Amino acid sequence: MLKGQVKSPKGESLEMVQVLIKETGKGILTDSLGKFELAIPSKEKVTLQFSRLGFQTFYKESGPLDGDLQIVLTAIDNQLDEVVVSGTLQEVSRLDSPVPVEVYKSSFFRSNPAPSLFESFQNINGVRPQVNCNICNTGDIQINGLAGPYTMILIDGMPIVSGLATVYGLSGIPQALIDRIEVVKGPASTLYGSEAVAGLINVITKRPENAPLVSLDAFGSTWGELNLDLGIKSSFGKNIQSLTGVNTFWYDTPIDNNKDGMTDLTLQKRFSVFQKLQITQKKGTIFSLAGRYIHEDRWGGQMNWTPAFRGGDVVYGESIRTQRWEIFGNYQLPVKEQINFQFSANGHNQDSYYGNVFYGADQRIGFGQMTWNKSVGKNQLLAGAAYRLTYYDDSTPATAERNGQDNSPFVTHLPGLFLQNELKLSSTQSLLGGIRYDYNTVHGSIWSPRLNYKISSDDKSLIWRTSIGNGFRVANVFTEDHAALTGARQVVFEEELDPERSWNVNTNLVKKIYSDRGNYFSLEGSVFYTQFSNQIIPDYETNPNQIIYANLDGTSRSQGASFNFDGLWANGFKLLAGVTLMDVSFEENGTRERQLFTERFSGVWTVGYHLHPLELTIDYTGNVYSPMRLPLLGELDDRAEYSPWWSLQNIQVTKGLGEKWEIYGGIKNLLNYTPPANSIARAFDPFDRGVTFDGVGNVVPTPENPNGLTFDPTYMFAPNQGIRGFLGVRYTWR
Repeated sequence: MLKGQVKSPKGESLEMVQVLIKETGKGILTDSLGKFELAIPSKEKVTLQFSRLGFQTFYKESGPLDGDLQIVLTAIDNQLDEVVVSGTLQEVSRLDSPVPVEVYKSSFFRSNPAPSLFESFQNINGVRPQVNCNICNTGDIQINGLAGPYTMILIDGMPIVSGLATVYGLSGIPQALIDRIEVVKGPASTLYGSEAVAGLINVITKRPENAPLVSLDAFGSTWGELNLDLGIKSSFGKNIQSLTGVNTFWYDTPIDNNKDGMTDLTLQKRFSVFQKLQITQKKGTIFSLAGRYIHEDRWGGQMNWTPAFRGGDVVYGESIRTQRWEIFGNYQLPVKEQINFQFSANGHNQDSYYGNVFYGADQRIGFGQMTWNKSVGKNQLLAGAAYRLTYYDDSTPATAERNGQDNSPFVTHLPGLFLQNELKLSSTQSLLGGIRYDYNTVHGSIWSPRLNYKISSDDKSLIWRTSIGNGFRVANVFTEDHAALTGARQVVFEEELDPERSWNVNTNLVKKIYSDRGNYFSLEGSVFYTQFSNQIIPDYETNPNQIIYANLDGTSRSQGASFNFDGLWANGFKLLAGVTLMDVSFEENGTRERQLFTERFSGVWTVGYHLHPLELTIDYTGNVYSPMRLPLLGELDDRAEYSPWWSLQNIQVTKGLGEKWEIYGGIKNLLNYTPPANSIARAFDPFDRGVTFDGVGNVVPTPENPNGLTFDPTYMFAPNQGIRGFLGVRYTWR
């Protein structure tokens, strides 16, 4: 007989802890005093697994001659004290960070597996994947109602996903290698420069020393989707460790359930490979180097489209072929001071046709940044210098000379300096201030200040943070707004576009509650307000055949509040839920209007229940959105001006099979919700052959076209993909 007792870090006895013999699969639960008594098959040592919801699983090799075991389980809440880097560009405890950072571990995304990061974000409160096109299903990530170009996407802290990649680069990141995703809501331009206006999403890949030797995740759906993620760790000597990741996605089955003649889901063939090296140098400093290559071929359009029709005006299709490479790294200088050099470079080549309209683009971005960290008394200083070079060329008039004949690619230099200091006012209070100066070769000098204050209780169970900051963004609509590329509308620039500026105020309160029975709850609320000047809001409504771009002659704002609840119960039940209320509007010429594609209410939830004896987990995830205003093609357009309330809900069952294998399956989009079948205006006439125009380009209503419509796929708010089943398998060899 093997005896023992299980306690918490505070010395409290833990009941209902599952004690399992890994070799036989048999086990027992601890009693009210945390004690257990277990028969083992022989005098040899066995591997014991101690697990209970709310605590980290613990393994111990033991035998009958070891005496009474005293086991201490670490509360899973300690993960709240993990190191984060996105808020301050320094490794800091999440609880001590003056900037609120939301952390989502890889296990969070397993409750609703998706073939791309874009879809994975659909269950994060205040973060919404916005699908921008009914035909090619491109999209971007909104934070608190602000459009995707205002969100900066980083990989290991490097600005990799930007420009053209905001539309096509969020796919193909091997999720088998993702350790966690950090989300910062609110301007971060002081540290990250342009694009970090709404906030940032930092994809942190696993460190080789923490990664499994092999990880595999493969699943398929009843729609014919196939996805594979593979991760492999290897070593080259004592000082070099390597991570290799591969992602491939295949969907080649045209489906038209809404009977509009167009594919409901874009067909895709995608392959991506990721390689990361971590080198430990003689003085213990780390040099990491990583790279990624992605190739994607996607198309959507009329059901009888084939590559033979590409670029023609016989059968309509939107065909996008993308090749992208990235390299990024971090070098810690072998000196006494903490000095890091971070660098990245990427190239994005796009060869695409939207019907018979060609769009080709070539973008290359180089980035380098030197940072210096220094502790001086109660001050934590950070100073840095950054330089960003952007080369962009495309087939549109945007990169043509005024004569319209000669090509003139954009070459933009953006050097910058930034300084930040965190002052520890006391053991429970800190004040962070920072300022950044950038010089854009087109727009000149740009300043970005910020100020953050944090106060907490002595035990850190109550934390209050407040911040004020400035953001800026230099826009390029052809790389950021897919609607400008579809060919369905003429693109009009009323003026030379100036950088957008914003001011944001945010206050955040976190309360953690612990119960005597091992339950844990976290309550978090935020209130935010962002005001823009010079904002660029696409105008779809002045002329239904045009998209007009100009700096707003007025102000726009995003304001609201959000609330998150995180609960873990000792009986195996967990709940993560959030709601966001917001108003996103703009005012010009004395008139205030609600912005397009913004909801006033959104909610998300993840409900899970784990049955320890059966190693079975049930997850129920979903989201719900209130109506949002949509672009119409004039007063005669018979489509609804506002979307209905809509929700995407999913259920999944996961079964563990020993230490290495698990299988999972379920149903996505349980309610089978899809947008109205007439979302694409005149889907039957994509080349506008049956449309009559007057002398200035306006549509003339005719008996054949009484509503005066043209082909337009921009009326889009939810995926067209309906209910579907899925089945997958995971393998992890540690």
